[in-house]
Amino acid sequence: MPGRSLYLLRLRAWFQVAVIAALAGAVGRLYAYTLWLWGQAPGAAAAVPPAAPPPVPPLVEAFLPGQALAGARVWLAGHGFDPVHPAGLTIFLAALAMSLLARRGFCAFFCPVGYLCEGLNRLGRRLSLSRRPGRLVSTLISLPKYLLLALLLWFVFVQVAPADLAVWLLGPANKGAASDLLRPFLAPSANLLIPLGLILAGSVLVPGFWCRGFCPYGALLGLLALFSPLAVWRDRKKCTYCRRCTRLCPARLPVHEARRVSGPECRGCLKCLAVCPEPGCLTLRAGYGAGARRLPGWVLPLLCALVMGGAYLWAVNSGHWESPVLAEENRLRHLLYQQFQPALPP
Repeated sequence: MPGRSLYLLRLRAWFQVAVIAALAGAVGRLYAYTLWLWGQAPGAAAAVPPAAPPPVPPLVEAFLPGQALAGARVWLAGHGFDPVHPAGLTIFLAALAMSLLARRGFCAFFCPVGYLCEGLNRLGRRLSLSRRPGRLVSTLISLPKYLLLALLLWFVFVQVAPADLAVWLLGPANKGAASDLLRPFLAPSANLLIPLGLILAGSVLVPGFWCRGFCPYGALLGLLALFSPLAVWRDRKKCTYCRRCTRLCPARLPVHEARRVSGPECRGCLKCLAVCPEPGCLTLRAGYGAGARRLPGWVLPLLCALVMGGAYLWAVNSGHWESPVLAEENRLRHLLYQQFQPALPP
């Protein structure tokens, strides 16, 4: 008997398709901006930029979690909201809030890297290449991301003073971070291709290779998710130990053995709940112990959407989405190009 909550799989797929479409549009706009920086806009002569630069889409700042962490530290120290990458900081804070409320909902519904790695592992399973590691190996695989997270937190919160971080946020390196995101991929070197190839190959062979092993962002969200009141509960009396939940879990958690699936590796994707064939065996609940209240499965993705949508609306209406600093930088760069354009070679 198939699971009665299969609509959750379709709901998650719609979420992910919408996020991928939005990011694809943002990356396309960033590509146009990168071409403008290099004087290679379509239809333009070499080294001659078009009449006006295309804007850098704020959404691409989601790929700058390191800058967002530094911006959060500066903001917490009372030095103001990051004026260079405000969208990145907004998305980062929304992801943190999401984890406290709805587990690692950002990883389950919004992260494009996790979506790609999950798809690669599905391919590995179809080709009979993917292997689920034992518990000891799984634990060892999980260690690097926590080490990377510890180093990042030590550097940002201990090693560097907030005032120095604030100066760095306004420096040229950070200002150019968003516009330079595509440069390594347009002219890739071995330093990029080798680790990228290892991550892609590892994702085919091992479930959750990147997310479980090397993503410090996911490690931080997982630790915060330990405080989330939402979790999937298993009724031992109704469980037939078919292990369908465990086999389809992206993190390969032993769901069929747990009473409350609440570890830091649980992304809150609800795949286990969707495919469970026994009515009432796996349920989404809020709270702890006997007082935990049963909720419909769609509550978790709805809560994630409300958190991210609310953060976006707040940022747009309060002026914390579009960067005034980058807009001014682009304007000055455009004026500089216009001034020296006659001297450029044809």
